[in-house]
Amino acid sequence: MTMRKYVYWQDENMWLGYLEEYPDYMTQGETLEDLQEHLRDIYQEVSSGTIPSVRRVGELAVA
Repeated sequence: MTMRKYVYWQDENMWLGYLEEYPDYMTQGETLEDLQEHLRDIYQEVSSGTIPSVRRVGELAVA
């Protein structure tokens, strides 16, 4: 099992979030567990190539 970081918050009765590596693909859930399941679905779609031209976040070392 691979772990992925995600950013999440609660807005009234909904949980909102996105995978840190793919910030353009935000989702929501009625519970935190529901949100996590939606995030897993998004990860499968973006990592399988189903969605073309996926923008990603990377890190760059600079001096």
